[in-house]
Amino acid sequence: MPPKYDDLASANPPYSSWEYFGRDDQRGTINFLTPARVAAAAQLIRTGKQFGLDYAVNAFEPYPTGTRPATEHHVFANNEFHRDDWVDSFYLQSTTQVDSLRHIGHPSHGFYNGRPSSSNNASSTDLGIHVWAETGIAGRGVLLDIERFFPGPDYHYEETIPLDASVLDAVAAEQGVTFSGGEILLLHTGWASHYLGASAADRARIKNTSPGLAQRTEVVRWLWDHEIALVASDNLAVEADPVVESDFRIPGAQPPERGTNHDGMLHRPLIALLGMAMGEMWKLDELAADCAADGRYDFFLTCKPLHLIGGVGSPANAIALK
Repeated sequence: MPPKYDDLASANPPYSSWEYFGRDDQRGTINFLTPARVAAAAQLIRTGKQFGLDYAVNAFEPYPTGTRPATEHHVFANNEFHRDDWVDSFYLQSTTQVDSLRHIGHPSHGFYNGRPSSSNNASSTDLGIHVWAETGIAGRGVLLDIERFFPGPDYHYEETIPLDASVLDAVAAEQGVTFSGGEILLLHTGWASHYLGASAADRARIKNTSPGLAQRTEVVRWLWDHEIALVASDNLAVEADPVVESDFRIPGAQPPERGTNHDGMLHRPLIALLGMAMGEMWKLDELAADCAADGRYDFFLTCKPLHLIGGVGSPANAIALK
């Protein structure tokens, strides 16, 4: 059994999993997916229904942060009865994706398991997405349907709605969901389908505003104490965007000269300190509708990142089977 989150206060650094998983570890919370848990999860396949959980490449174009141009797909033929293709400008985190543990570091402690920023460079491969791709990711998926839990005027896709631990517990209780450890947690907010259905002008207005996990210690504690192996959502960052109030801001921190300001975000304590796998912009509407229809909110889930040595992220290539 892993230590409780509060017991990690005495870890080095505090509230990190580095000592528990081992100083050479590169798998993080994917370690929670033990063979016994994967085998048990496979028993959840009863009807054979399959749900692809990936949006198309270039679905989120222009990409909300403005930093990932569209992928260019080229098809060519060497003769009349041959076709081949290649892509240019393929940003691996520009659609439904999984972050590797080299994606985000902590300003005080570095990247997962103490890798300094200087060694996480273009030629290094530590913590790359290939670590998970070598085995793939599989286990019991659980969907919490945030959108259906907040019907009507109290819920807005275009507002920053921080979801705290009490909300997660309330949704799970309403759905009859229990946790036994090693789950792949999916949060259905409805944001992605709302964004993709909006006009170009509306996309520009709502691109960085969404419901999501609150930047609170209680949320990090909840995820760790439930032994969540991977947490993914259908919004841009899994967490509420933008950060309104946070337990993780660093006093006096200055925003970077370019790129996203991660101060106060959950990405730092989750990825850098706990080694938690995170997925963003997953396609969850059809799965959520089926779960609501049959009352079953758990299923067997597979996720197969690209086997790219040293990759910072990858399309999720995820499937839910019920």
